[in-house]
Amino acid sequence: MRIAFLTAPEGVEQVELTEPWQAAKDAGHEPVLVSTQTGEVQGFDHLDKADTFPVDEVVGDTSAGSFGGLVLPGGVANPDFLRTDEKAVAFVRAFFEQGRPVAAICHAPWTLIEADVVRGRVLTSWPSLRTDLVNAGATWVDEQVKVCDHGDSVLVTSRKPDDLQAFCAAFLAEFAEAGG
Repeated sequence: MRIAFLTAPEGVEQVELTEPWQAAKDAGHEPVLVSTQTGEVQGFDHLDKADTFPVDEVVGDTSAGSFGGLVLPGGVANPDFLRTDEKAVAFVRAFFEQGRPVAAICHAPWTLIEADVVRGRVLTSWPSLRTDLVNAGATWVDEQVKVCDHGDSVLVTSRKPDDLQAFCAAFLAEFAEAGG
């Protein structure tokens, strides 16, 4: 399965990109780095610059239909930037409209809120997003990982880097089921 990993050019929490990426690769999937611009994505370790990663595809030049699923890594600045980019928001919304599975960790649900796809769903996130999610119509829970199958697509969410092992196991299982 081709899996889109959508990030902004800067601000992605590196471990929330690299660990799910490696887990997808190890499971035999093809991870594809999608961003809003060509070039490289700057990863961060909290507030410190970390490594850079080459962009494979640009959000305006690709479509959700060419992927089996979507992973949204967090970091505070990353989803804050993505939610202001109309093409990125439309790209995310298209996965839900097409019934494709989506996984989001930490602050990434901000982009889901902007895409208006959390209403009626149960999910988790970094705790500071709780009010934003509730105001957008979601039910927020404080759990390591939450799988919500309300609607046409499965949504896997997780709170923080400490939850990555559970997050990767859950999204890989759900993506396999959706692709199977």
